[in-house]
Amino acid sequence: MLEILVCSLLTILPDYLFRRYGQGKRLGKEITFYSVWFELRWGIITCLMLTVGLITVIFYNHPSTTNAAVMFRTVPIIPETNGRVSEVLVGISGPVKKGDVIFRLDSSKQEAAVEAARRKIAEVDASIVVARAELVADENKILEAKSAHQQALDELETKQQLQQRNSGTVATREIERLQNLAAGREAAVAGAVAAKATAETRIATALPAEKATAEAALAQAQIDLDKMVVRAGVDGRVEQFTLRVGDIVNPFMRPAGVLIPQEAGRTTLQAGFSQIEAQVIKVGMVAEATCMSKPWVVIPMVVTGVQDFIAAGQVRSSDQLVDIQQVAKPGTLLAFLEPLYPDGLDGVTPGSICIANAYSSNHELIQSGKLSTTRKIVLHGVDAVGVVHALLLRIQALVLPIQTLVFSGH
Repeated sequence: MLEILVCSLLTILPDYLFRRYGQGKRLGKEITFYSVWFELRWGIITCLMLTVGLITVIFYNHPSTTNAAVMFRTVPIIPETNGRVSEVLVGISGPVKKGDVIFRLDSSKQEAAVEAARRKIAEVDASIVVARAELVADENKILEAKSAHQQALDELETKQQLQQRNSGTVATREIERLQNLAAGREAAVAGAVAAKATAETRIATALPAEKATAEAALAQAQIDLDKMVVRAGVDGRVEQFTLRVGDIVNPFMRPAGVLIPQEAGRTTLQAGFSQIEAQVIKVGMVAEATCMSKPWVVIPMVVTGVQDFIAAGQVRSSDQLVDIQQVAKPGTLLAFLEPLYPDGLDGVTPGSICIANAYSSNHELIQSGKLSTTRKIVLHGVDAVGVVHALLLRIQALVLPIQTLVFSGH
């Protein structure tokens, strides 16, 4: 209607003035309700054509959409393992800080595993103490074996000297016995040294490895125990948290509740524009939005991102071929809008439905000096008609609460 009124000032009004003062036709006489079409046909046709062209220029270069919302992502509250709830520390709804405990699961099995791992470490520590005591005993055994070996060697040497002086004094059998005794005691020394080396190896390698394994088992058991306590990963608010003591939670099938991050839906508005606007919507465009949860307010915004893909064309791998007819509705071009000024979305409830406009600007192109005068005039006109869309948005912002509360029956 606004476009028709504007266009009529350039078409129907001049046509009427020509008929009235140029041809002398009078309103109510020659120009009546029944003769309006015949008398003003040129102005009416030109007005309609100009109106259609103006609407096309406005809606193409300054796109608008009602498919806009302050979307936000929630964080499911789920444990990393199955279990039965033993304690709940949060109500149905309430704020939480990062690291706060939300609920606990029954951890008796995990606590027993932690205690068993600790006892295993204590057992290995005791084995190290015993092994060190055995090492001292092995050193004493080496000294004892060396002493016995030296005694056997001394006795053998004495007997051999006596035999050399008087062959009949010491029997050959006795010499052989002493030689065997000395060899046996030498082997005992080697055995004691080997036993000491074994004990040292056990203390230096085997027992530390067993202790490291026990400590790793303790760490794993402690991790499993910590998983029984579910904490908030971010600052936010817990909503619709109906979990109670005795419930069984499953990380795959049964989340415990929903955590809404504190910054969720506070910084960005997502708007879906028509696919035909793909060549117009650019990062950096100035935009405006009005939201249902904050009526009668127009929020200045800027386009900060445009999704390169249209969600309606997504194909998932399956056992069936996709028929293009299944895409019944054309998808929208998703653009991300952020407030032009800090705290621009304050008061806008996350998830709120909004109306958004984006405005093309050809100022830099006009100032570049690369365009002809005609094209500069056209682009100036394209930028100027954005005022019409801005006015329409403000009318929508004014009418939206009335339309919602009165005419929709809500």
